[in-house]
Amino acid sequence: MPKIVDPEARRQAVAAAVLRVVGRDGLEKASLRNVADEAGLAIGSVRHYVTDQADLMALALRELGRRVDRRIYAHAEQLLDPDADIDRRARTEELLAELLPLDGTRHEEAVLWLAFTTAARTRPELRARADALHEGMHALVVRVLREWQRAGGLPDALEVEVEALRLSALLDGLALQVVLQPAHVTPDDARRVLRRHLDALKAGS
Repeated sequence: MPKIVDPEARRQAVAAAVLRVVGRDGLEKASLRNVADEAGLAIGSVRHYVTDQADLMALALRELGRRVDRRIYAHAEQLLDPDADIDRRARTEELLAELLPLDGTRHEEAVLWLAFTTAARTRPELRARADALHEGMHALVVRVLREWQRAGGLPDALEVEVEALRLSALLDGLALQVVLQPAHVTPDDARRVLRRHLDALKAGS
């Protein structure tokens, strides 16, 4: 009997192969041939799921976003529940820490995110997806901060939209420095900076 292939599982395997190649060798090395070799597939099998290089990159960026979203929304579910009896300050830190390169998995994701978002500046096939991921994360942070404020944990006068932008800039900067300057900025440093920033928000300073 012919082997039954799960199309979604195969598509995810191809995307994972792209991410491994990009993380190890850079975006420019993620050709259809190299990705097929990495995935252990014939190039014709890869072409069954993507039409060209642009489609391959878009598929990989969607997979990267899916991986990060899965962890983040596990935290967000409780943070967005107005009746949840939780420490919102601590849970907010845990959610935001998912976006920092604090361990091997998150470091790899930060490297990939930097590669894809830098490429998105000049590659239209990545731009829309990168923008959507950024906008979705900004919207989530705004909702989390508003719920924290509604629960009395943040000052009423806090400008949530502005603070969400500040948090985004802080997280992007910390991720960049941990990845590019590991001898000077460590994961522990990044965690301390995030913790201090959230403490300052709570205090209204």
